[in-house]
Amino acid sequence: MQVMIDLCVVPLGVGVSVSAHVAACQEEIEAAGLSYRTHAYGTNIEGEWDDVLAVVKRCHERVHEMGAPRITTSMRVGTRTDREQGLDDKVESVRRQRC
Repeated sequence: MQVMIDLCVVPLGVGVSVSAHVAACQEEIEAAGLSYRTHAYGTNIEGEWDDVLAVVKRCHERVHEMGAPRITTSMRVGTRTDREQGLDDKVESVRRQRC
């Protein structure tokens, strides 16, 4: 089953800047071969359910490996069975409404 998630991984106990941790998560997403879009407060990821959830787990593992003693993550998950729709399709659908 295809899934789209909005993922926000927040390492705690590592100081104010977390950009290195976000970059490490992006490396994990790319290594998994998943499509993603980073935005100001998170990352949208799309792919097969098991692959996407496995990369979320890997992001946690990687951020802990970088020294974060604690991580809090929020995630919104969306699936649909009536048709295929990717990240770009969703954005384009909104753009068309504004024209």
